Amino acid sequence: NPIASCRPQGDIMQKILVMGGSSGIGLATVNAALDAGFSVRMFSRHADTSPLTHPLLEKVAGDALSSAAVTEALEGVDAVVQSLGVPFNLRLFTGPIDLFSAATKVLLPAMQQHGVTRLLAVTGFGAGTSQAAIHPLQRAGFNLVFGRAYADKTRQEEMIVNSALDWTIVRPGVLTNGPARPNYKALADPETWRNGVTSRASVADFIVKSLNDPQWRHAAPVLVN
Repeated sequence: NPIASCRPQGDIMQKILVMGGSSGIGLATVNAALDAGFSVRMFSRHADTSPLTHPLLEKVAGDALSSAAVTEALEGVDAVVQSLGVPFNLRLFTGPIDLFSAATKVLLPAMQQHGVTRLLAVTGFGAGTSQAAIHPLQRAGFNLVFGRAYADKTRQEEMIVNSALDWTIVRPGVLTNGPARPNYKALADPETWRNGVTSRASVADFIVKSLNDPQWRHAAPVLVN
């Protein structure tokens, strides 16, 4: 499906809170949103040490599990991008992992309290209903390496889908650090879901262009090249 430009309209910039905005997809989204003319609040535990500077960028250090910090960070924003990650270390294999669901449990009521309704949450291919699309030959290895994290991402997705928010769930495939590709695919139809490679920059491009695009409201596309 074609993904249209989503540059802010009018004299007032739309302000976006990017949770997990100092690294990975979150940082790529911060950069893409700034390039598109959005005002951005970067939120993460290490946001205040980020070297990124921009007239439309505000950096707020805080913990996504802190209700007080999240509630304060939501002040005055129009939309939230939730892009959280866990380190690739032994805990990924041994668990337990509950960051994604625990942070979402904090975020959802805080958004409702502030009247912020637009949420774009990054999970991944293999979370939620996309788990059924994992090829049988890949399933054992996927579950061994990512099973605990993706079980929690599934809990995260269920909480979002059952909320009253105006949500989009973004499920990228295997991530790379390459540039955004103009021909990446956002697969909305479950019959077309498949694993594949996509860059963090492509995911960020989709997020920014989907902020005001009604096509992706209450949708959970898989992103691949």
